[in-house]
Amino acid sequence: MVSIAAFIVCSLIRGSKTGKTGKSGFSLVLCGTAVSAGMIFFRLPVVLLYPFSFNTMGNGFFSGYYMERLGGWALALLLLFVYSRILYGCAVHIRKTGTLRGILRAGLLTCFIFYLGRFFVPWISRAKWLKWPVKYTEAEYGWIGSFSMWTATNAMVFVWICAALAALLAVLFLLENTRVTEPYEHAAQLRKLKAGNRRRRRMAIMTLAMILLFVLILTAVKAYDTREVELSAPEVYSIEGDTILIPAESVNDGHLHRFEYTTERNVTIRWIVVKKPNSASFGVGFDACEVCGNAGYYERGSQVVCKRCDVVMNINTIGFKGGCNPIPLAYEVTGGNLVFRLEDLLAGEKEFR
Repeated sequence: MVSIAAFIVCSLIRGSKTGKTGKSGFSLVLCGTAVSAGMIFFRLPVVLLYPFSFNTMGNGFFSGYYMERLGGWALALLLLFVYSRILYGCAVHIRKTGTLRGILRAGLLTCFIFYLGRFFVPWISRAKWLKWPVKYTEAEYGWIGSFSMWTATNAMVFVWICAALAALLAVLFLLENTRVTEPYEHAAQLRKLKAGNRRRRRMAIMTLAMILLFVLILTAVKAYDTREVELSAPEVYSIEGDTILIPAESVNDGHLHRFEYTTERNVTIRWIVVKKPNSASFGVGFDACEVCGNAGYYERGSQVVCKRCDVVMNINTIGFKGGCNPIPLAYEVTGGNLVFRLEDLLAGEKEFR
């Protein structure tokens, strides 16, 4: 609502032809203040609470992992502050206020469209007086449901539009200061004007560099950080009658070991074995859990991690039922081997269909 109100104000009040700031400048300040205040009140509580909502991956709040995430959060805020400051410098020093007003209008309209889609979400889920069912179906809500779903699934489109508008402002500001256009009376004044142009060009270049950095973070860095983890290859075992034998000495190194068995229905059942620390027992379970399904587990350093939700397992609880723990699989240790019955193994077939 703040975005559309500022958009209307910015559209109605035109620039002054006298060269003075006048009502146009006041409208720009008012719009910027309104949108900034709206974003602060809307986002600031979430941002301030964010360090307390980090998924610590089982490491606790005073671990190196948590401090790395906290440092990344603080660095992101610092970069955002620097970027906002230099972009603001480009905006207030650009001489073509009509260009600035047009970019501001486009940015405000983009924000309004996105948040309008978010505005309909609670109405869809809670407005029972409209006789809408709580469960969302696109056919029942018509264009409102389609629009809300589209804004949710294409949120990054709005981010790219805002980034493109900021880059456009920086490019226009850069081109505006490539040469001296102001009148001057002597060489000293010309040198002063050229120095001012150089400072403004550096400001524009820094803005473009920050935008490029954000684009790289949101594309290449994010793709690397969220890349799919490949599960380790299955290891060998022997079959004797209706039992599977795995030598205990081959799995007592404390690392994660994965095994597979293909049923007559061509369903591949996976299970994992890991030696528990400071214990003679093993953590054994299907390579699936009741929460995340058959996504599987992988080894990260000395940790066993769920591939889907990235939660770190307590190795000592592997083999116990509940939560993200692997679904337990019965076994016995006999004659130096871990012995699994095919009957117990086939009971987990439904988890891998």
